[in-house]
Amino acid sequence: MCRFLAYSGEPVFLSDLVCAPTHSLVHQSLHADEGKTETNGDGFGIGWYGERAEPGIYRDISPAWSDENLVNLCGQVRARTFFAHVRAATGTATARANCHPFAHGRHLFMHNGQIGGYCRIKRRLEALIPDELYDSRRGSTDSEAIFLLALANGLADDPVGAMARTIETIRGLMQAASVAEPLRFTAVLTDGETLTAYRWACDSRPPSLYYREGPGGLVVVSEPIDGCREGWQVVPKGATLQARRGGSALITLHKVTARKAA
Repeated sequence: MCRFLAYSGEPVFLSDLVCAPTHSLVHQSLHADEGKTETNGDGFGIGWYGERAEPGIYRDISPAWSDENLVNLCGQVRARTFFAHVRAATGTATARANCHPFAHGRHLFMHNGQIGGYCRIKRRLEALIPDELYDSRRGSTDSEAIFLLALANGLADDPVGAMARTIETIRGLMQAASVAEPLRFTAVLTDGETLTAYRWACDSRPPSLYYREGPGGLVVVSEPIDGCREGWQVVPKGATLQARRGGSALITLHKVTARKAA
């Protein structure tokens, strides 16, 4: 599993949230409290929106706790919306192309979780991604495959419905392959203006997800970055959080089902 952070609001330096807090994401890369593993050292990534419509990205395979470039970059970059992610690989290679966040056009996406039995449905899942999107695939993770298939399903216009259709299709593939392991999906998507966070699973154990709203903006995290839960709200199991930059977060519930595999 992995740990991540998303921010949307008034421009702040990335270091204020990614590096400086007591239980920052950099600290969580070595000492996570609520993840499946304590250490998330299989790479990291940051993505941010500056003066251009499309985001900038910096990713590397080194552990976040030992990368001086990450600290220096976060201390210099100020952004209104940004993502940060530290990775614990779940069966795919430790490679830059497999580090989150993933970008396509103006969209950023990052994921914490896994598709149970992914190796058994990978070929069928990838076959559902249209050629024009599959050409953008650089890595081998289930996370990137989910993102590209969701884009094909209309993610840009309908972040919740398109992702629901995607997860339901994947569940159908899993059932057809008699996969018993669960699909657990906690993820965040943004186009720089609207942020959508998902906490879904086909069982009762989606990865942890919290959010905090303040006068400056919205922070969404895998676990609180200040070492305490005061002031943080839990995103409920089976829920989606949506917020436009400068607006309040809206929580809705969604039940993950399965579509019959073709």
